[in-house]
Amino acid sequence: MHPLDALTEIAYLLERERSSRYKSKAFRTAAAAIDGLSDEELRDPGLRRRPGIGDSTFAVIREALDGGVPERLASLRAASGAVGGGELRALLRGDLHSHSDWSDGLTPIPTMVEAARGLGHEYLALTDHSPRLTVANGLSPERLRAQIEIVRGLSDASFTLFTGIEVDILDDGDLDQEDALLRELDVVVASAHSKLRMEAAPMTRRLVAAAGDPRVDVLGHVTGRLVEGARGTRPPSEFDARAVFAACAASGVAVEINSRPERQDPPDDLLALAVAEGCLFSIDSDAHAPGQLSLLDYGAARAQAAGVPAERIITTWPLPRLREWLAREYRDWLARGDRG
Repeated sequence: MHPLDALTEIAYLLERERSSRYKSKAFRTAAAAIDGLSDEELRDPGLRRRPGIGDSTFAVIREALDGGVPERLASLRAASGAVGGGELRALLRGDLHSHSDWSDGLTPIPTMVEAARGLGHEYLALTDHSPRLTVANGLSPERLRAQIEIVRGLSDASFTLFTGIEVDILDDGDLDQEDALLRELDVVVASAHSKLRMEAAPMTRRLVAAAGDPRVDVLGHVTGRLVEGARGTRPPSEFDARAVFAACAASGVAVEINSRPERQDPPDDLLALAVAEGCLFSIDSDAHAPGQLSLLDYGAARAQAAGVPAERIITTWPLPRLREWLAREYRDWLARGDRG
């Protein structure tokens, strides 16, 4: 195989398994360093001295040039098996929660788009973080406006890149971005990232307010829990889940089934409750790198096991229907309650 393909696939699979970001970045950097080189240049022993090429990436290049699948790639392929949910996964048309290097993602926007296309997606929503989340380089209103202009130029007849944001839910349930900007965006995912150990009553009020906000489309990783991974574990926030999901159902806000294995959010019992309350759902990757877009497999497996009806998962809907649902006029109409 071509060394460029080998390096790119290794980076992708390292991202999927949520390996150290420095490992995947090393392989993407090496791929960029050899992009466009001739076979003769790739076989030059001096290639190892080229900036961006390290011992591990140089070994992969040599193994690929020798005609075989590099050992590192073969090992990663073997470890990346199916996780179930295939029937439902096949129905998913896109992803409404992803990040780029504009906030805390690892790669530029076009690289995320290319990976989404490679998965056969029809669309992707770019939902970088909002200003208060400084640790994640959240976007100020000025930076978000600049990003919107870039995003609008990356859609074509075969693929749609939605403008969006993962907006922080403030302590009182308000949203961490200018109102006019939130209404301009295609997709608004609202998530709590701070004070996750609030007492149950104020946390319930906080989430109910966000779930009933006509600017919100998706309620992201609702409990905030972590069950595994490099960041350790974190218990779920405490709140009246029935009240929160009832608010989602009443306003038409989709409950996110976050596909990241370290989140598994909502937990199984709350997922069942959201189904019983009549909620809509959005199976999202919450990808921070191209390889993580494929984590939708995990979300699909959980949704299928929980018996979530496919017709209530908005990311299975045809794109025209999804666009209509996302339209702000429709959201405002639902909020007014004049469903006549």
